Amino acid sequence: MSIAEYSIKNKVISWLFLIILTVGGISSFFELGRLEDPAFTIKDAMIIATYPGATSTEVEEELTYPIEKAVRQLPYIDKVTSTSSAGMTQIMVSMEMIYGPDELPQIWDEMRRKVNDLKPMLPAGVNSLQIIDDFGDVYGVMYMLTGKGYSYDELKQYADYLIRELDLVEGVGKVSIAGQQQEQIFVEISLERMAALNLDMNTVVGLLNQQNSVQSAGEIMINGQSLVIRPNGTMNSVEAVENLVIHGRDTGNLIRLKDVATVTRGVQEKPGNVVLFNGEPAINLGIAFADGVNVVEVGQRVDARLAELESFKPAGITLNNFYNQAQEVDKSVKDFIISLGEAVAIVIVVLLFAMGLRSGLIIGAVLLLTVFGTFILMKMNNIELHRISLGALIIALGMLVDNAIVVVEGILVGIKRGRTKIQAAVDITKQTQWPLLGATVIAITAFAPIGLSQDATGEFMGSLFWVLCYSLFLSWITALTLTPFLADLLLKDGDNTQGEGDEDEAYKGALFTLFGATLKFALRFRWMTMASMLALLVAAVVAFGHVKQSFFPPSNTPMFYVDMWMPEGTDIRETMRQTEQVEQFIREQDNVAFVTASVGQGLQRFALTYQPEKSYEAYAQLQVRTTDRDNMFVLLHHLDETLSARFALPTFQFKLMEFGPSPASKIEARISGPDPQVLRDLATQVENILLTDPGARNVRHDWRERTKVLVPQFNETKARRLGISKEDLSQTLQMAYGGSTIGVLRDGTQMLPIIARLPENERVDFNSVQNLKLWSPVQQAYVPIEQVIDGIDLAWEEPLVQRRDRKRTLTVLADHNVLGDETAASLFARVKPLVEALPLPPGYSLSWGGEYESSKDAQESMMSSMPMGYLLMFVITIFLFNSVKKSLVIWATVPLSIIGVAIGLLVTNVPFSFTALLGLLSLSGMILKNGIVLLDQINIELEQGKAPYDAIVHSAISRVRPVSMAALTTILGMIPLVFDAFFDSLAITIMAGLGFATVLTLIVVPVLFALFFNVKAPTGDATV
Repeated sequence: MSIAEYSIKNKVISWLFLIILTVGGISSFFELGRLEDPAFTIKDAMIIATYPGATSTEVEEELTYPIEKAVRQLPYIDKVTSTSSAGMTQIMVSMEMIYGPDELPQIWDEMRRKVNDLKPMLPAGVNSLQIIDDFGDVYGVMYMLTGKGYSYDELKQYADYLIRELDLVEGVGKVSIAGQQQEQIFVEISLERMAALNLDMNTVVGLLNQQNSVQSAGEIMINGQSLVIRPNGTMNSVEAVENLVIHGRDTGNLIRLKDVATVTRGVQEKPGNVVLFNGEPAINLGIAFADGVNVVEVGQRVDARLAELESFKPAGITLNNFYNQAQEVDKSVKDFIISLGEAVAIVIVVLLFAMGLRSGLIIGAVLLLTVFGTFILMKMNNIELHRISLGALIIALGMLVDNAIVVVEGILVGIKRGRTKIQAAVDITKQTQWPLLGATVIAITAFAPIGLSQDATGEFMGSLFWVLCYSLFLSWITALTLTPFLADLLLKDGDNTQGEGDEDEAYKGALFTLFGATLKFALRFRWMTMASMLALLVAAVVAFGHVKQSFFPPSNTPMFYVDMWMPEGTDIRETMRQTEQVEQFIREQDNVAFVTASVGQGLQRFALTYQPEKSYEAYAQLQVRTTDRDNMFVLLHHLDETLSARFALPTFQFKLMEFGPSPASKIEARISGPDPQVLRDLATQVENILLTDPGARNVRHDWRERTKVLVPQFNETKARRLGISKEDLSQTLQMAYGGSTIGVLRDGTQMLPIIARLPENERVDFNSVQNLKLWSPVQQAYVPIEQVIDGIDLAWEEPLVQRRDRKRTLTVLADHNVLGDETAASLFARVKPLVEALPLPPGYSLSWGGEYESSKDAQESMMSSMPMGYLLMFVITIFLFNSVKKSLVIWATVPLSIIGVAIGLLVTNVPFSFTALLGLLSLSGMILKNGIVLLDQINIELEQGKAPYDAIVHSAISRVRPVSMAALTTILGMIPLVFDAFFDSLAITIMAGLGFATVLTLIVVPVLFALFFNVKAPTGDATV
């Protein structure tokens, strides 16, 4: 008993299978996790170390170099990049793509041990060494906490309260804040008063540390009880610090700290990072989700908890919504479900019109059941609903009905030939089950390079393969089981008056007649037909060279970034002042929902594809959200024209949110070599090439401008006579113009640094340096600073030293015009040969990064698995037909898809993106599937004893409806994706490629078969 006969005769089991798919699919759909984009592991960690007082070169040589060397000993490393600046190094460590979320925690631990083992060998002045291995955490819900009249400390207290409460919400993984300002105790010591009282600064510092240290004072047993001895006197307020008693050196009088200093409490004068929301100081509150949760449900729980806490919120504090992934996901998934519903409706309507009401209902029902079954398999394999998995379902829709169409078509033809419904179902399933399985496996294998790709892009797109794999394989099972079962229920038996020889009556329509005449003409002039196809293919390949290229398209979210770079060496406070002016100007424009600014570094990562910038004082990023996507581009055009004209000092770079992994700049030319001056000279030449191209924007390099430094000329001879060291000079200057940490004040859970500095009137500018005094241990008195220095020189130094894989590397950066029609690939194609033509000195090398590298890596990773996939597909075709020649007949039609793809992309002016490449690969599976169905029919007809020519013609005519219907449903099912920014290029690639290739397949496969097997057309008209 065949599987079709079993399904028809055992109706209870078939009904049970149908109900399981329906109920299980619907319940699984509501239980599936929901995300905006699929999770992919960011395989990066950052090492941050501080070395106060060191130049960028000293940091590079004494701190960055040994850390890089130690880290590079790990076998998992892909690349190590570092930025050495004055007093700090920021090292980014990237692991090989083959390591996933299961292996990375162990790798980070191993790296941490390597770095910690290195600590004793680092210079004594290295203050902190921090390893951030949660660099890739995504804070999908982000709020900006603002409040007019509230201090940073008050905002921070409320933020801490929210963290405690939100950490307890089910599904929340982590809550973090950024933009808070360190509160400090400022002790402004007047050197004039200290000199008058002949007080040594070290005395004050020592007393502050001793008075506030936590020390054990022992314990005593009295009457059997142990009593701890704990002296009081610990300072825990500004008043206590002010009243600290200092012993006078000469007079012996007791004086208090407030007699020589003013003690105040406030935030740090020079911040590291400042966040603004609509012009107001803000604290950024980010909420990261736990793994495997339904983001929408967790977002609703967070909203509910915040609503409960509303009554505890201080009046005047506002929790502004910056980015809510739960809401974005909810909208995104709902939009995609609507697109999925539209695609299903389109496919079913097409089937109803093309195959009749009953046939259309059968195939439509099988389609829905297959989709429901796919939801069950997605739930079992922890694949969430997101942009990629839902897009995969829409891509699969047209292919899911292919097998069912072939079976229903066969049953209809069998009934017309006089067979019963069971006989017709058994005949067609026995005839086609293995060819359909082979064609289905080939269609799945065509997507395998995506699923097997091991880079971030492959991980990002991997669920596309698995969803297609589950759904297509399930479609084969339902075609052989539920399709005959439903056909038996819904189709009517024929009148059984037609004989076996009257089968031609099934193909007497106008479509079949027209196609038959075209096919016979092509077979008669077979060489001319193939020459025409070859000419079309050559023309398409040439035309493809004019198709725009891109990597990933911009996102649908109406948000963009404005990266603002001040001249290197700009103080962060000046950067902040300029940022406030730029932010106000943008907020005054129309259709602006809000403007956020992060000064000094990027925001916390709120989306997978957002790459936070490292720490730079001269950097600020503004995040601008508009009312909708159309208005966003209107605003961008306006800002592009006005921003640089209105603000001459900073440079601006506009960035759109993108769907996939995005580099810092679209075009990056990396020059590696030992000498900074040679690197800068080469960079100038590269920049000149880019600047002469009208399509290049934001041309710059990452070593930035050299900066000025003041160099007091320390006279060691004079200083030694006075007992003064270079360290004493540096500490005095630090206290005078920066502030020195001399202790901590404990205030509950807070540890507030105590900062000693000069009063404002004594540190207002560097001209007051001549009034500075240093304590001389030899003379036991203060001496003017001029007694130990021979003047002050002005010098230039490298502010940043960038390294890549332990080599000094300067990167020239540029972008294309994101508001124009040109893509980055077009600009790159123009400048690449010019840059590569530049002569490089020995020891220097040039390499390319940016979108070119990202795209190349993604394609290489995907292509590495392609040969094996395509070999498997070819082997399957050989197994199906037991013939290499027949397999070659089918495979020869695959390149014909390029004809339609080139026409489609050129006509619509849509760039050929990474998703379009996936579409092109999947086309091969679709075309092979059609070819297999057609060639299998030719084999059957030949086995029945028909003349080769008649078998070719009749088989092609009999396969017109299933092949064209399968293609038509796939093409029309893609329509909703045409309007999606992420999938539009893929949809157009498949629609145009499949549409053209299907027509050609029905003609070219018979013609190639006739050529390969030397089947000649009869001299007269052949009858079918």
